[in-house]
Amino acid sequence: MTTSHTVHVPLGDRAYDVRIGTDLLSRAGAEIAPLLQRKHVAVVTEDRVGALHLAGLKAGLEAAGITMSALSLPPGEGTKNWENLSRTVEWLLEERFERRDVVVALGGGVIGDLVGFASAITRRGLRFVQVPTSLLAQVDSSVGGKTGINTSHGKNLVGAFHQPSLVLADVDLLETLTARDFLAGYGEVVKYGLLGNADFFQWLEKNAHSMAKGDADLRAEAVRVSVQMKADIVERDETEQGDRALLNLGHTFCHALEAATGYSDRLLHGEGVAIGCALAFEVSARAGLCSQEDPSRVRAHLKAMGMKTDLRDIAGDLPDADGLLHLMGQDKKVVDGALRYIMVRGIGEAFVTSDIPRDIVHGVLQDALRDC
Repeated sequence: MTTSHTVHVPLGDRAYDVRIGTDLLSRAGAEIAPLLQRKHVAVVTEDRVGALHLAGLKAGLEAAGITMSALSLPPGEGTKNWENLSRTVEWLLEERFERRDVVVALGGGVIGDLVGFASAITRRGLRFVQVPTSLLAQVDSSVGGKTGINTSHGKNLVGAFHQPSLVLADVDLLETLTARDFLAGYGEVVKYGLLGNADFFQWLEKNAHSMAKGDADLRAEAVRVSVQMKADIVERDETEQGDRALLNLGHTFCHALEAATGYSDRLLHGEGVAIGCALAFEVSARAGLCSQEDPSRVRAHLKAMGMKTDLRDIAGDLPDADGLLHLMGQDKKVVDGALRYIMVRGIGEAFVTSDIPRDIVHGVLQDALRDC
């Protein structure tokens, strides 16, 4: 058994623990039982994850005498929409789940975001537990209470802050990920080193290959560091009034690219984050904020991991630079009509600013598109 970790997210009466380690699915019942008034839970998953892990979760719950009702939704980013939100809420009401009950989100970031939002608005708030099954969800989206859905206007523009009551990050579940999905999640891992922990980025340069090949101890440590960094930021700024925006390094570009590709498998979220981080470093260098060596080092590491790093790595056509800038204008970080960028002064030194000339960003995008 690999070393287990617990990261506490200290938010007063909304505080909770993130458990990180192996064999957590089989112990899910014992972990969740202290939260329950009655020994029955709602589980919402998606078809691919359910086929792999729903039976294991059911057995883990039954070991503690807990029964469950389950709903399975279609897989993919397109599931985060009004239709499936309504379907989930209606199902929870039909199953007569009450405020004292617990909803379990079993899946990646899509399920976690959707189920968290459904829990926030059903009966004005149900408690929920995150059981993230992807690397991306374990290190990022399952922690911090951001929930929501996508609309035709952009990604995550409808949602609520609703903290989970518990997160169970079982690194054993990562063994079922495809290589592409694992690397997409790694885009969020490397983001943490780039935004605020140069030592962690250096550790990743040394250990990420072994982590990708399946080393459970390294995977648990990468999840622990990422979650601890996020917990520290969320404690300071739960509803993204300041520091929490740093967690969106690369995301302004990423969300525009996701919209441009129709939230499809052409570009997974973590792939967009990796490309977005590379673009953010390039814009920072051209704006004179960091040395040119920094974006080169970032891109070299991403390429060494076999990740998407450039716009040319995205299959199919993309909008021109003006079109991408228009999509970026729908970002949640727009304040008084001005887009706030997450820029860097170096690896591990991110900051928020609105003072980036549009022509620099336009030039970086234009050059990147020219290489396509």
